[in-house]
Amino acid sequence: MKKELIVTGKTIDEAMANAAEQLGEKMSENIEYEILEFPKKGILGIGSSPAKIKVIYTVPDEDPALELVNMLIRSIGLKATAVASNGAEGEHKIEITGEDAGVLIGHHGETLDALQYIANLAANRRAPVDEDGTKKQYTKVIIDVENYRKKREETLRALARRMAARVLKYKRSITLEPMNPYERRIIHSEIQGIDGVSTHSIGVDNDRKIVITLDRGDKPAV
Repeated sequence: MKKELIVTGKTIDEAMANAAEQLGEKMSENIEYEILEFPKKGILGIGSSPAKIKVIYTVPDEDPALELVNMLIRSIGLKATAVASNGAEGEHKIEITGEDAGVLIGHHGETLDALQYIANLAANRRAPVDEDGTKKQYTKVIIDVENYRKKREETLRALARRMAARVLKYKRSITLEPMNPYERRIIHSEIQGIDGVSTHSIGVDNDRKIVITLDRGDKPAV
């Protein structure tokens, strides 16, 4: 993103130095200078005027999702930091690390999911739209804390295998605790690879649960 800055100084060199001081870390290699006015000495100081330049500089595109997460971390006073990176399939990943980062996970990741939801809203609020009002692109933001999501997935897959073994051993269905859609998909996926058992979901909204049963050829309902 290109921005402009008007700066003055006694000389052109001083104006450029003042620009560099004002921009600080925003300075990049791609800087353009345009002299708007040359300095004038005047007579005995009367009629003198400083040099004036326009500085055109480039700054990285804003990351509203990352800004939101870091603002929340600062406002709560947590000892943690969020950094962004590009994930698979165009996903925008934000990883939170630090001494207090675990606070943002919550019970079975509920706090983390809520944070991820509002981060997605922030990332896509200013997305460009077509003439009919539909968004041209959608940025999917994935937020993780200390690699929690991978660890949680491994835990859920292990749970699915254990419960499937119990169903096969005792010939009785097992109902798991309520899970969000993401976690239910992990369970369904793992059970699909185990012969003799199948899954389906019951309940609504936050009370939706997975039932593991002896295989009758039914397809899982996420």
